Amino acid sequence: MNKKLAAALSGGAVLVLALTGCSGSEDNKELDAWAKKVCDLVPAQNKKITAAYDAITKAAEDTESTPAELQKADSQAFQDLSDGYKARATVISTAGAPPGAEDGEKKLQAAVKQLTALSAAYADMKTQVEGLNTKDQAKFATGLKEVSAEMKKVETQRQTALTALKDLESGDTKQALSEQSGCKQASTSPEASAPATDS
Repeated sequence: MNKKLAAALSGGAVLVLALTGCSGSEDNKELDAWAKKVCDLVPAQNKKITAAYDAITKAAEDTESTPAELQKADSQAFQDLSDGYKARATVISTAGAPPGAEDGEKKLQAAVKQLTALSAAYADMKTQVEGLNTKDQAKFATGLKEVSAEMKKVETQRQTALTALKDLESGDTKQALSEQSGCKQASTSPEASAPATDS
């Protein structure tokens, strides 16, 4: 009964920094320092977010789970997703706008706003799951369908946040990030559709 919820999340790849290629950037120590601030914390955030998606998928595939067990697993996963995206927003907000980036401050604020909204959406999902009736199988199944429908809206928010991040990480900023080991590690996460290698 949790399959639709898992389907809504599968393919919802973790919001990692959108990196392609590892070409060298111009010597920009300020930008490199900014990239290091961001990338040093990415692996830990990425791990938490990935684990949360995996937990929801695992719970959905476990046909032996009781409604109460499913509720507990999903609730914890949504909490972790909320925390993970909030942490991502905090990191880039603390780092500030990438030095020298065109409209850097505007792009930064847009990314922080979208990530914060995504975090709040997952917190709402946690509340919704915790309100499901686990004593009545039929009511629980109906409730999960509603959660699944809500997940589609959250997926749209995730895509919007991803777009905002890509916008922030364009041009020289993208090159600077691609050279940091933390971001390389994130870009080769298991959430990728295929095994990635540094180019």
